[in-house]
Amino acid sequence: MPADSAPAHVAIVTGANHGIGAATAVALAAAGRAVLCAYWREADEPDPGVPEAYRANRARHAERVVERIRRAGGRAVAVEADLRDPEVPGRLFDTAEAELGPVDILVNNATGWVQDTFKPDAVDRHGRRLRPVAAGTWRQQFAVDAMAPALLIAELARRHAARGATWGRIVGLTSGGDLGFPEEVSYGAAKAAQVNYTMSAAMELAPLGITANVVHPPVTDTGWVTDSVREFVAASDQLVHVATPEQVAEVIAYLASDAAGLITGNVITLR
Repeated sequence: MPADSAPAHVAIVTGANHGIGAATAVALAAAGRAVLCAYWREADEPDPGVPEAYRANRARHAERVVERIRRAGGRAVAVEADLRDPEVPGRLFDTAEAELGPVDILVNNATGWVQDTFKPDAVDRHGRRLRPVAAGTWRQQFAVDAMAPALLIAELARRHAARGATWGRIVGLTSGGDLGFPEEVSYGAAKAAQVNYTMSAAMELAPLGITANVVHPPVTDTGWVTDSVREFVAASDQLVHVATPEQVAEVIAYLASDAAGLITGNVITLR
């Protein structure tokens, strides 16, 4: 994707150490954006239903993403930060401004992914362990997937207005559907909250030149997709593709471009 002719833009991408977040950081950098790669390494317990590759991906450092961007001539920094801390959004913006410049692109990709359920079953249809819904699962999921995006959007809006900026992009990521997200109930509920925040931002921040959209990716192979998952997608009448992170990142990068100036207030479902 060629860089836009507009002045240089600076992005914060959360969850940028692997998967869609890492691919998005690379895609934005290829389009001429400077990128702060925010991430948090997760040390997941072994699960017979989850490939080891996915556990390894979630434990990775984002410096490798930054090194790839820099080798290609781009500008990027990596910041390890726990989004469950409400002070972190302000610190991320401070770091980005000090190292890269004012932030005008925000990609809320990170998730505090927890598979919890109301059912008494111990595993899901793919053999992955399920946890019962509890205060701990709720706090982890909502802190990262709902509170952090809300605070990051608020931080972007405040700083954007203070400097009189007229161009901005917000992109969130969601999952689940109208009937929730069975077997990942807190994940689905927290993502629904993020969608609501982002749609409100699209309306409230439009006078500031900020667009806000949400991408609903298809099943995306970030290391967790097994043969069972591929068979499930193939048999589904609603799912079409098992996507790569790079395919999803192309859509996010487009929404963060000048060309997408008329696209706002949408949940864009990829299939």
